[in-house]
Amino acid sequence: MKRCVFAMVVACSILGGSSVLAQSLDEMRAKAEKGDAKAQYDLATSYFKGAGVAKDNAEAVKWLRKAVEQGFAKAQRSLGFMYSEGQGVTKDDAEAVKWWRKAADQGDARAQFNLGLMYAQGTGVAKDDAEAVKWYRKAAEKGEPKAQNNLGAMYFNGTGVAKDDGEAVKWYRKAAEQGNAWAQSNLGWMYLDGNRVAKDEAEAGRWYRKAAEQGDAYAQYQLAICYAQGRGVTRDPVEAYKWVSLAAAQGEEKAKSSQEALELALTPEQLAEAQRLAREWKPTKGPGAKAAK
Repeated sequence: MKRCVFAMVVACSILGGSSVLAQSLDEMRAKAEKGDAKAQYDLATSYFKGAGVAKDNAEAVKWLRKAVEQGFAKAQRSLGFMYSEGQGVTKDDAEAVKWWRKAADQGDARAQFNLGLMYAQGTGVAKDDAEAVKWYRKAAEKGEPKAQNNLGAMYFNGTGVAKDDGEAVKWYRKAAEQGNAWAQSNLGWMYLDGNRVAKDEAEAGRWYRKAAEQGDAYAQYQLAICYAQGRGVTRDPVEAYKWVSLAAAQGEEKAKSSQEALELALTPEQLAEAQRLAREWKPTKGPGAKAAK
């Protein structure tokens, strides 16, 4: 079975940061009112997050508009997000595309990824896989992990670009090494299948584990199978049940069907231990695993 996971989450853009915390709200507002675009963006961030002021998305949008009038790319990207999510404005995908395009044309990698995603989905713009590849590539070359994963997926599927599994592996690896769970899971599959890399079950298990630890349900299921069959890891029915139950709890259909069979192979003591491990498990977070908010 071939499997390829696309990052389908918009890269949220209102991030804030040390610059917001380093200055008082009064100082920030004074600069913003004098026309400082970065201060306007930072003030919008404060209103969006409710940092030092009551959370107010409409007020955030107001200050973003002032910053975008000056061509501030981060504000353009953020205003696109507000339109895509309907926060502080009426949801409007075409407007989201408009503002992401402005930021993307200035080289903003997250906006480039978002624009690629909109073309891939046909949301707010006519579906165009070649255009999606174009924008994913621009963002991927700047190191955006979600774009790297999706560009790998486009190569794997031959969508918008000639199919090339070697290129798929290359981009999956770049994203996976940044901690992107989708890419780690995809790379695990490539090693398990021996697809343009030497078949290596231990390496497959290593990448599945990285993704599974971040909460990727498919990777959790695959890691469970590795433990159940001793593929690339020492056979361990307790670990197998732990991971399959975690995947099943997230709605992974294959995990649901496998959980009962794995349970029948356990002693009552082993089952109790596996259930305890699953209850106590907490996800880690890789640096590129999810869209930042």
